[in-house]
Amino acid sequence: MTGSTGLSDNAITVLEKRYLARDAEGRPVETPQQMFERVARAVAEADRPFRGEEGVSGSFEIFLEIITSLEFLPNSPTLMNAGRELGQLSACFVLPVEDSMEDIFEAVKNMALIHKSGGGTGFSFSRLRPKNDMVMSTRGVASGPVSFMTVFDAATETVKQGGTRRGANMGVLRVDHPDILEFIHAKEEYHLLNNFNISVALTRRFMEALSGGGSYDLVNPSTGEVAGRLDAREVFGEIAAIAWSTGEPGLIFLDRINQANTVPGLGEIESTNPCGEQPLLPFESCNLGSINLGLLVRGEGGEPAIDMERLEFLVREGVHFLDNVIDVSKFPLRRIEETTRANRKIGLGVMGFADMLIKLGIPYDSDEGLACAKEVMSFVSRASREASESLAAERGPFPNFDESTFVRDGSPPVRNATTTTIAPTGSISIIAQCASGVEPLFAVAYERRVLDGERLLDVHPEFPEAARRYGFSSDGLIERVASHGCLRGLEGVPEEVARIFVSAHEVTPEWHVRMQAAFQEFTDNAVSKTVNLSREATVEDIEGLYLLAYELGCKGVTVYRYGSRPVQVLYRGHAGATGGLRPRERQKVTSGITAKEKIGCGNLYITVNSDGQGICEVFTALGRAGGCPSQSEATSRLISLGLRSGIDISEIVEQLRGIRCLSSIKREGVNVLSCPDAIGRAIQKYLKANGVDIVEIQESECDMRCPECGAAMELEGGCTVCRSCGFSRCGPS
Repeated sequence: MTGSTGLSDNAITVLEKRYLARDAEGRPVETPQQMFERVARAVAEADRPFRGEEGVSGSFEIFLEIITSLEFLPNSPTLMNAGRELGQLSACFVLPVEDSMEDIFEAVKNMALIHKSGGGTGFSFSRLRPKNDMVMSTRGVASGPVSFMTVFDAATETVKQGGTRRGANMGVLRVDHPDILEFIHAKEEYHLLNNFNISVALTRRFMEALSGGGSYDLVNPSTGEVAGRLDAREVFGEIAAIAWSTGEPGLIFLDRINQANTVPGLGEIESTNPCGEQPLLPFESCNLGSINLGLLVRGEGGEPAIDMERLEFLVREGVHFLDNVIDVSKFPLRRIEETTRANRKIGLGVMGFADMLIKLGIPYDSDEGLACAKEVMSFVSRASREASESLAAERGPFPNFDESTFVRDGSPPVRNATTTTIAPTGSISIIAQCASGVEPLFAVAYERRVLDGERLLDVHPEFPEAARRYGFSSDGLIERVASHGCLRGLEGVPEEVARIFVSAHEVTPEWHVRMQAAFQEFTDNAVSKTVNLSREATVEDIEGLYLLAYELGCKGVTVYRYGSRPVQVLYRGHAGATGGLRPRERQKVTSGITAKEKIGCGNLYITVNSDGQGICEVFTALGRAGGCPSQSEATSRLISLGLRSGIDISEIVEQLRGIRCLSSIKREGVNVLSCPDAIGRAIQKYLKANGVDIVEIQESECDMRCPECGAAMELEGGCTVCRSCGFSRCGPS
């Protein structure tokens, strides 16, 4: 169902929950249309020095048209912050981490400022001296990169990005760092580093040693001296084995990334943004935007075709929009502002590629699908470069142009050091009602939860028409498709339809890599893509995929084996089909404490009890002042049910803390926001009294369900995202 704006009900829900401006009480004070107008007006303002009032007005109309049509959308921070006081519009940042205590904690502070403004951060920890290395200033020994990553992780846990996004980080370590084996295993325990994606940076020398079956040097970054040697094949196998069991670490091919560095004189690229698609120099940022390819298929003489004329227009105006963003954005640090405006990197990409293929009648995992990818992205690459050249002619090239590879190659001046990136587009693809990035469909039909708990079935808009056209439409078809998870093997569905509506888990891993490589060939930066594997895949299969990605020219690769984590992130079909959780029986005798919490409508008495397996139940009772006893009782019953079903207590506390009602109260310098908030505080106190600090219980990134709305989450572009409410574990997209 769609609203009057052309947005789906789900898109409107996500916008209201995460994007629209709010008043002091947290109520939306603008409509989606007003949000689009706010963004278009703010970004068009950058044209004033070059085109005057008339130019600003014209750009506003164009920007508003391409955004409201959902043909182009910028990254989330731009939608959230353009034209508002915060004004930080970029999604991607990379910060350096130098080898001193002062520099490390300066990086932690800078990270917190970026997360607060709505951005995600990438770090290379490769400059930090290895564990047990001598620290001359204190005569002590170093604790190593992984230990300091936990500091960044803990700081991230406490900072919410502008109140709308969780902090997200990328942690990178070179394969020749002496602590590389510890880093590879850093996320093997699921409660560690849950605010990080991690990637091993493979070097050309390592790949040569791997090919030759030999060993390679480990280098101490603090001295530059060789600190040991490791067998390349053993390390490679270790990476694959841990990725097989946990989904991480990913790989980035460092020398290949730097081969594409257009300003090598400014230093080496060491890290990427959280999802890996945007390699950046230290203190660089980048703003991203994506064109919705699914809306660009037209019928010509009965045969569907891509509207290349419209695509060219969208590319030109997309580059114009993203370049303007650099000028109107407020940056969290002066150094980031200077570096970003000196190189003016932008990342124009695409989303809805799977939708385009479906409308064209082309299977995703086919030579025809690869050819379409290359045709589209080569066109986007060429047109974006031409658009950047036109802007340079009007406004001047990026300030570091004379130090760039463009001068060496004899290329015309350009406004932007890079123009193209393929991002995961998790949240904005929900708004645009299209497939994420260049991923295949997650599912043809899936179950979605709305805010009142009702479950709705969403189906790809092209599927019902295909069912009618091929003569297999029937009552209950969509429910059967959602329950089955895919079309292949479903009775009555022709094979040719199943081939066109292929889902991510039906596409073989090799085809995932080939599609990533097809887009990478024509992308300045990198491609965010998840390579899905079946539960039965082996470690050797993963090694083969890594080598294929390297051979085909990818700049990195992330794999995910279905079922590889203790609790599955991605579930196809109905939730009921998975069996669900069953609570353990309540023991006859439990023990605990009762705490009195002062809340806005009186006293709330909260009892927290434990059995032999830990906290098992919560009871509440209100004093005479009144309040809402039925809601408190319902809350405590559901908490007790969750506790006896094995739900992580930290997840329950996180869901309770921060819930507001009209009767909030401030006592002893603490805001008690509601009955649920008070219950969460009481549980936290109980845990602390028993020697467990809730801050030590990290959120598990392997949760099956969205922590905010309970819907199933999807893995796309190396990030998990909820298509019901827009929650994402990887920051802005």
